[in-house]
Amino acid sequence: MTMAQPVDEPAVTPVCVIGPEFIIPNPLEVIVETNSKGSLLVTDINHKVMLKAKECNTIFHHQLLLLHADDRPIAMVRDKLMSGHKQWKVYLGDSIAKSDMIFSTQAAHVVGSRTNVHVFLANKKRKKDPWDFLIKGSWSKRNCTIYMGDVSNIIAQMRTMEVSVNERFVKDRFMLEVFANVDYAFVVALIAIVDATKSTTMRDRVIEVGNKNGSGGRRRLQDVSSINDFIQC
Repeated sequence: MTMAQPVDEPAVTPVCVIGPEFIIPNPLEVIVETNSKGSLLVTDINHKVMLKAKECNTIFHHQLLLLHADDRPIAMVRDKLMSGHKQWKVYLGDSIAKSDMIFSTQAAHVVGSRTNVHVFLANKKRKKDPWDFLIKGSWSKRNCTIYMGDVSNIIAQMRTMEVSVNERFVKDRFMLEVFANVDYAFVVALIAIVDATKSTTMRDRVIEVGNKNGSGGRRRLQDVSSINDFIQC
């Protein structure tokens, strides 16, 4: 007689998108810390640095470089500035070559407190689904979940930090749980994309208000440049 597997049993086939070195057989809990400049720091529960994401924009692209703790490049995350499409493309290492693209994302809805982002693998495997992965939830409340395919298969989820009685909410830090056998660098890249999407949306609103107040279209690119500082990778 064959026993049924528990529903929370980790998948036999690992979810590998960026690389097998980022897959472990057990669930992983990490702390994610963000800042206003778009950078991101990921540590384990003992505060040992695991991954980093550094903003390194160009004149025409918003870019994040995902790094190992020792600053070795893992993936380049890229979006065209002022395109209006909110479509990010992710490449292996520090490359931006089309042949090195791993996956892309499309923000179906990242407005206010709700987040809905579709993820498409460069070599799409799940033909039956319109997208390969889905990010859904409330970013402002630090309550987003990442699914493989539809909403029946969770691979990672975020939650707020436990804080002292004197604090109500830790705005720039939250917990991220990555399920067993799931590529945690891929999950961190997705979190970095949502954070950057929310940040650039707010920046665009500031610029739009400035234009309405008479700063003019010629000023627009200069304002974006001053906000992002265009740090070189």
